[in-house]
Amino acid sequence: MTERLLAHRHRLITEENSRWWTLAAMCFALFMLMLDNTVVNVALPSIQRDLHASLASLEWTVNAYTLTLAVLLVTGGRLGDIFGRRRMFLFGVVVFGLASLTIGFSPNDAVLVAFRAIQGIGAAFMMPATLSIITQAFPPEQRGTAIGTWAGVSALALAIGPVVGGLLTEDVSWRAIFFINPPIAVIAIAMTLFATRESRDETVGRTVDFAGIGTLTLGLTALVLALVEANTWHWGSVGVISLLVVAAIALPAFVIIERRVRAPMVDFTFFRARTFLGANVVAFLISFAMFAQFFFLTLYLQNVLHYSPLETGVRFLPSTILIILTAPLAGRLADRVGSRPLMTVGLLIVAVSLVIESRLTVHSGYGLLLPGFVLMGLGMGLVMSPMSTAAMNAVDRTKAGAASGVLSMIRMVGSTFGVAVMGALVATIGRSKIDSGLPHVAASTRAAIANALGSGGTISGGHVPAQIVSVAREAFVSALSTGLVVSAVATLLGAALAWVLIARKIRQPAPAQAPAAEQESATEVSLV
Repeated sequence: MTERLLAHRHRLITEENSRWWTLAAMCFALFMLMLDNTVVNVALPSIQRDLHASLASLEWTVNAYTLTLAVLLVTGGRLGDIFGRRRMFLFGVVVFGLASLTIGFSPNDAVLVAFRAIQGIGAAFMMPATLSIITQAFPPEQRGTAIGTWAGVSALALAIGPVVGGLLTEDVSWRAIFFINPPIAVIAIAMTLFATRESRDETVGRTVDFAGIGTLTLGLTALVLALVEANTWHWGSVGVISLLVVAAIALPAFVIIERRVRAPMVDFTFFRARTFLGANVVAFLISFAMFAQFFFLTLYLQNVLHYSPLETGVRFLPSTILIILTAPLAGRLADRVGSRPLMTVGLLIVAVSLVIESRLTVHSGYGLLLPGFVLMGLGMGLVMSPMSTAAMNAVDRTKAGAASGVLSMIRMVGSTFGVAVMGALVATIGRSKIDSGLPHVAASTRAAIANALGSGGTISGGHVPAQIVSVAREAFVSALSTGLVVSAVATLLGAALAWVLIARKIRQPAPAQAPAAEQESATEVSLV
């Protein structure tokens, strides 16, 4: 039976097409991962009603996943290099699938939040592995096409997530959005075992840098938690300042440790390559602008224009559909003309889209935003896959897992930072508008309204006086307009840096050789 299966596999998967089977397996798993990022937000009101969850629990339903994912991306990528990329990817898929199944049966919000954090752990091993496995499977001259397809599948999942989440939540149950993951995980595991070859970094032994993992985890946890909670706890609060101090101590300590160990989690020589540095800077800036825009324009569409969550998701489709169509084409073009011109033009288009969107008012309709959404999708499609291709081609492919983990982490931190900064802008600028529009309302009430705007809260009608609702919405829209201009400036800066830092023609470094001492001590585990 086993021999027949192996014979069938050899007939189906040949030397010529094996890399495309690998790409299909990675894209299938990535689709599950990215779909989960958007379906959950739509289901939050239903979760709150069914589990009688507090507002804090709802926030941590999202934040627990984001936090563990962002913190462990580099660790997941590097452990893939050390112990096998396919092995760590499969570990991540199993963890993600089992966590999803448990969430579907959650009896209360505490179990839900705990296993959302475990989902994030699984995702942290999956996400960098997909990109590093693709990098191993494809030669540099085809890598742009493969990564473009990878980016297009990611955009497709993000696009249909709100629609799928809305339909399942309304017609079945919020639990159904988690029950769809285990069957997908089983298929992804089968496809990966069937099609994907194992690979690891042969230049190092199986040495784990526990000190590096510890300091990086501590520093990133403190930084991301501070950014996530800054507009709720307030930037000057003891909690936020304490977290930032911890991050300011732990992250430099991580850099010092990495420069002294034989097998570091992050090889900082990566950043000596201007292209790798430029791709990561662009990743931070584009994530900063894009996620802040999506988060606060979602609030605008729902709270100001009064669209339902499903209607809001549909309104974003012009952006996501264009990313789906453009990303694979941009990947192919990157193989021919290089990443630099595509990234630069794409960032300029994104900047124009943000300027168009910044003209929104309380009374402007979706027609004003539509051209901006179209340009946003076109620009993002031109940036994302060439950016990832540039980063992965700039490093030795034996280090693909670590490089992919760094790029993914930078993107996650950039998106978290963007939402936090936009929230601070909305709260700060909104406060001046609220103070001038509601001079007879108590100062403490005005401050509470401004803080609610900055942390994504809503000011609705009902028991709230109409004047307060009107002024709060005007303040929110005015502050959002300014924030979109700031995001446009960030993307313009990204375009300039992409042109300066990204090489016209990227030559991947020659493979490193494993030192003899490392080969002899391949099973050593270092505690430093």
